[in-house]
Amino acid sequence: MLDIYTIIFLALAVFIFMRLRSVLGQRTGRERPPYDPYSRDTARPPQPAADTVVTLPERNPNPPGAAPRDDEEAPAPTFRWAGVTQEGTAMAAALDEIARMEPDFDAKHFLTGARAAYEMIVTAFAAGDRRALKDLLAKDVYDGFVAAIADRESRRETMDSKFVSIEQADLQDVTVRSRTAQLTVRFVSKLISVTRGPDGTVVDGSPDTVADVTDVWTFARELGTRDPNWKLVATEAAQ
Repeated sequence: MLDIYTIIFLALAVFIFMRLRSVLGQRTGRERPPYDPYSRDTARPPQPAADTVVTLPERNPNPPGAAPRDDEEAPAPTFRWAGVTQEGTAMAAALDEIARMEPDFDAKHFLTGARAAYEMIVTAFAAGDRRALKDLLAKDVYDGFVAAIADRESRRETMDSKFVSIEQADLQDVTVRSRTAQLTVRFVSKLISVTRGPDGTVVDGSPDTVADVTDVWTFARELGTRDPNWKLVATEAAQ
């Protein structure tokens, strides 16, 4: 027979069980499953992290070397000697012949070197610098320049030439004979030139006058050799 204390404890146990059930509730099928660190979370798609999205460049539909698409026009071929001579001329054909023997030949680069040589030769002649002239002139031209320098020195005259500018250096003629190329350049420059006698008096030119000078010089070189230097083979003072 149950005593009063046992009945009290049973009633208390039933009461506690009912309270726990009301607090914890029952499973409804909507509870979050237990966390699994090795499973992919499919509840929502992954979101990109801020400031980490890199937009890749679009693929080039015509990579270098590829033929143009049907809806695109092929680029027009570039004339190699543009800015030096006209296409289809005898000069262009001669330049093509030089490039055939020396593929690295550049007419514009040649004209840049010709301008520098022109200034160096004129300045060296005025100063009587035979050593500088010898490396730039063909033998017969060198002999003519040296004779003129010697004649000036015999009269004890001095010459001073200073370039103000070289206005133009244009290719005027090109010829190729055997393996020798000759390129003729027309120079238009502004020059101050004066020649003084033994006592310092001016015998030619003027130290204060800028003269317009036009010269036509021809440079030559044997193609296909190791020597890259062009030498002056003819000079002419244009009118």
